[in-house]
Amino acid sequence: MRDAYIVTSVRTPGCRRVKGAFKDTRPEDLLSFILGAAVDKTPGLEKKDVEDLMIGCSFPEAEQGLNIGRIAGQIAGFPEAVSGATINRFCSSGLEAIAQASLRVMAGWSEVTIGGGVESMTYVPMGGNLPRPHPEYSRTQADLYASMGITAENVAKRYEVSREAQDEFAYQSQMKAAAAQKDGRFTEIVPTPAARYVLTADGTYRKETFLQEVDDGVRATTTVEGLAKLNPVFAVNGTVTAGNASQTTDGAAASIIASEAALQQLGLKPIAKLKCYTTVGCKADEMGVGPAYAIPKVLQMAGVDIKDVGLFEINEAFASQAIYCIRELGLENQMEKINVNGGAIALGHPLGCTGAKLCATLLHNMQARGVKYGVESMCIGGGMGAAALFELCE
Repeated sequence: MRDAYIVTSVRTPGCRRVKGAFKDTRPEDLLSFILGAAVDKTPGLEKKDVEDLMIGCSFPEAEQGLNIGRIAGQIAGFPEAVSGATINRFCSSGLEAIAQASLRVMAGWSEVTIGGGVESMTYVPMGGNLPRPHPEYSRTQADLYASMGITAENVAKRYEVSREAQDEFAYQSQMKAAAAQKDGRFTEIVPTPAARYVLTADGTYRKETFLQEVDDGVRATTTVEGLAKLNPVFAVNGTVTAGNASQTTDGAAASIIASEAALQQLGLKPIAKLKCYTTVGCKADEMGVGPAYAIPKVLQMAGVDIKDVGLFEINEAFASQAIYCIRELGLENQMEKINVNGGAIALGHPLGCTGAKLCATLLHNMQARGVKYGVESMCIGGGMGAAALFELCE
């Protein structure tokens, strides 16, 4: 198969659900903006050159339903001939979309595609608006529908991940994110138009637009002592709290993928190749362990040793599962390689966007540090893990 080159990878800021800067910004607007911005940031490329849009979304309903992959492309001004699809693999939807967009290029079916993701957890809540588990099957397979927080508690209890370890991990995530913001290291972020409704003197609301430039959930004043005071939220005498779990957020991200022929024809400069992508199943009631299985699998498929990987983005759905996976992978003494700008505990986990968001973060960090191999991985609701290996282009 041909190589698939990522030439641009960008994201909006991630903003807190309900309380953040995007609470009044519809998901179609977030996604259409970042799709257009990705093309604008790619010299030599026009919207007409893109053949297909593959967009991850974990809860594709309501404002982010009706095939948002197609709708947002049209809102963004892509020609009618540019098709679009919506991909759902829960927490890895954005990465799955990038992988499927890349496969079209690898197979020779397309020359230029976009893979991305979107999630507005303000507009569509966790679980969707009308969840309907199967009435009979859920009696014997209730774990498939379990709260993700309960699965994090299961991982903490079964694999002896202490509350203290979780809080320390969460604290480090916040500190790394705060330092990255201060140092201007989130170069993958494109300042994004956001809407807000302002109450006027006559009792009506006026819509205003402003630019949001940063992730607004980072808590630079976090302390371990403060985290220790938070109560568990999923189980009596549990260890998982709002402070050591990922933030629910709104955001969108996009990556432009091209063939070698398109690079030459359009004069595009590649950032990295998607070398390999894989998924794996695990027990649904401990879904957080997924990266511990997916990362070794993708590296074996690619013939790359874990020692040769210079950077990892391992999604911090919960501190308990991230700690367990890092331990199982033998990386606990290499934390300088993992989530170097902080993770989802500080920056948020906009579900269907996260896989695309982490791709942008990883590739920009690989460029900044000159790292040859980078791995992105996450756990997935229902009991799965996903992982991708990227190789930096010289």
